[in-house]
Order: sequence, then C-alpha cells, then structure tokens
Amino acid sequence: MIFTFIGRDKPGHLETRLSNRPEHVDYLNGLNANGKLKFAGPFLNEEGKPIGSLVAIEAADRAEAEAIFAADPYAKAGLFESTELYPWNWLFNKPEA
Repeated sequence: MIFTFIGRDKPGHLETRLSNRPEHVDYLNGLNANGKLKFAGPFLNEEGKPIGSLVAIEAADRAEAEAIFAADPYAKAGLFESTELYPWNWLFNKPEA
C-alpha cells in the first residue's frame, strides 16, 4: 500500500532543513534503491523556498510507514511543526501504467 507523508516545517527552520538535506537525500535514495520510494519533493512558498515535504512510499502497513518516516533525518532533526500520514490510492498517471 502507498502511504503519503506531509510534513510542514517549523517557522524559521530553513537552516535545519538545509543542514540535514544531504542525509535526507541519502535516506530517500536508499528508499528508492529498495523500491519503497514512489515520489518525493518539497512544498515551496511564494519565494520558492522550501516550507515542507511530501513523500510517498510503499509500505506493508501503517506501522511500517510510520517507522520509515520517523527514521528520516528531517524528522530526527525536529524539522516538522506538524505531520500527516495517509494511505493513498494512485489512480491516474501511474508511471507503471
């Protein structure tokens, strides 16, 4: 099942995001290498600066998805003010289709 994670950055924490970005990218690359990552990217404000994240992964269940997102370096660094996790059904424009 696909799970989507939405994380909204704490205000004023751009430096937290930037300083943890290399580890975050490595982490996502690892998820991609083992087939877990479906897509990911930042939300941007009007100035084009990142203010949050959207990450979609393949996981067996919610517990596995929660563990994957908790291990992300951004989450470990305390970047997010709020988070949401939803099961998601990819209906249109699936790359596999």
